[in-house]
Amino acid sequence: MLHLQRSWGWLAGMLGVLLSLAPSASSDVSASQPNILLLMADDLGIGDIGCYGNNTMRTPNIDHLAEFGVKLTQHVSAASLCTPSRAAFLTGRYPVRSGMVSSIGHRVLQWTGASGGLPTNETTFAKILKEKGYATGLIGKWHLGLNCESASDHCHHPLHHGFDYFYGMPFSMMGDCARWELSEKRVDLEQNLNFLFQVLALVALTLAAGKLMHLISVSWMPVIWSALLAVFLLTTSYFVGALIVHADCFLMRNHTIMEQPMRFQRVTPLMLQEVKSFLKRNKLGPFLLVVSFLHVHIPLITMKNFLGKSAHGLYGDNVEEMDWMVGQILDALDVEGLTNSTLVYFTSDHGGSLENQLGNTQYGGWNGLYKGGKGTGGWEGGIRVPGIFRWPGVLPAGRVIGEPTSLMDVFPTVVQLAGGEVPQDRYLTIQKKFSFPQTQQHLRQMKMSLCHCSKGSMKLFLDEMEGQAAYSYGPSD
Repeated sequence: MLHLQRSWGWLAGMLGVLLSLAPSASSDVSASQPNILLLMADDLGIGDIGCYGNNTMRTPNIDHLAEFGVKLTQHVSAASLCTPSRAAFLTGRYPVRSGMVSSIGHRVLQWTGASGGLPTNETTFAKILKEKGYATGLIGKWHLGLNCESASDHCHHPLHHGFDYFYGMPFSMMGDCARWELSEKRVDLEQNLNFLFQVLALVALTLAAGKLMHLISVSWMPVIWSALLAVFLLTTSYFVGALIVHADCFLMRNHTIMEQPMRFQRVTPLMLQEVKSFLKRNKLGPFLLVVSFLHVHIPLITMKNFLGKSAHGLYGDNVEEMDWMVGQILDALDVEGLTNSTLVYFTSDHGGSLENQLGNTQYGGWNGLYKGGKGTGGWEGGIRVPGIFRWPGVLPAGRVIGEPTSLMDVFPTVVQLAGGEVPQDRYLTIQKKFSFPQTQQHLRQMKMSLCHCSKGSMKLFLDEMEGQAAYSYGPSD
């Protein structure tokens, strides 16, 4: 493993610098534990937002955050898919360290009822803030697992990862939840069931024909059981869509299922009501609220009053509805008198999806000048995400920062703001080396670790003068 020493200002460092530039009158606000509101979109492309260069999509509320806050222009996620990216966001660690990434097969959790999820021994920023006296809530999408050994143990539930309150989907939106193209898992399941049906039907017919023609000596019992199993598999294949919707498309409040299957036209109003209720209940603070939007993942469930309003079809309608939700949440902060005491952050879990289709129409986001998108590796379109902070009176309005930053930087940032300590018993991708006084300018010395496994004639060498690594032909050592 090579360690490259490089002086980079990480996100907490930048916030510290900005705080040092803020008016001295803000010192009383910033010295106390601030409320923290984290807004995360699902599958939103960085090019879908007005303040990131889109002049045809209307996102006035997100643009307002950037106008009166700090915009990050080199912000990336740890992965180009939901499950690994969200695991990294909550833990500050690359998802491979928590076992939340796979290089083969499905790269995200595929079933709510499947065994697996974010390990309970992982430390999330919600756990640390809860220990520091914060009320912690998650409203919206989870997609980091639910159960371990039974349908009721809920070992991977948000309430076991530092959140006091949860309302939303333990899984994720998908095409099977509404009229959309079939999901990969449903197609695979139907194909497997149909194949088994054909095998059992062939077995039943072969046994029956052989017995009737006196070619084989066998009782009728294997014939009957083969035929019954074939009929069962055919029936299951026919109803598998309804089974998936019932199994995966539901809403929970804490450990209780509230709607199964969920009624989609009610989802947006319900989410907003939950956010407003949480803010009202905890306005005396401090609180951490993560609003994990179901927008703009397929099947792009959109309220009737937003349909046909954008210049970009159903996808644009869904983006503009999400922006309206952001505005409603910011208005709720104003109503409760929380605006000046709340750090607001907006981002997406990864880049926009480019391959969603319904019939012959393609739906999905725009990743601006970056090639690739959700699920792609090697190209930046899958990991480039918006990053906007707003904290009136503390962070200067209209600041644009081009420093490389990551969703994983949020972990040490919010922990430090809350007065907590970054765990020392595990390797964090972003190692905390920044003291956070409000009046001093500090940057960290970031230790970058580069792992390399080599076979054959390629090797990795380090240029000590430039601090850069590169590949070269030669004996591997």
